[in-house]
Amino acid sequence: MYQEPGTSQNAHAFACTRFKAEYHVFQKVCVNGQNASPVYRFLKSKKPTFFGTRIKWNFTKFLVGKDGQVIDRYGSTVPPLSIEVSLSSSF
Repeated sequence: MYQEPGTSQNAHAFACTRFKAEYHVFQKVCVNGQNASPVYRFLKSKKPTFFGTRIKWNFTKFLVGKDGQVIDRYGSTVPPLSIEVSLSSSF
């Protein structure tokens, strides 16, 4: 996707300084194509969209249950806090 400029270290520093990230910031990985990370291949295969499995934009979110099952997929425009209802009913 190449939407995040710079290195993984740059992205981590940005998240920590700009957003005061108190969560894990993972390194950059491919999410589409032949070099897609296995975890993204799994997530996308379990919750394709109307347009297929491809992740179209940054901040696509997946909700995964304690059992490892993919519960839902949310587009980049869905605010994270709006997923709270799904979290409450899933856990």
